[in-house]
Amino acid sequence: PAPRRPVQRNLKKVGRNDPCPCGSGKKYKKCHGATTSVGG
Repeated sequence: PAPRRPVQRNLKKVGRNDPCPCGSGKKYKKCHGATTSVGG
């Protein structure tokens, strides 16, 4: 079986200001695009 992936990123490169592919409706940078360094 194929390994599990949290979000499908094989569609195309998603921009930071594009809607997150997870379907939350948030911008990618505010959702799954957020890095571990929250302090900016």
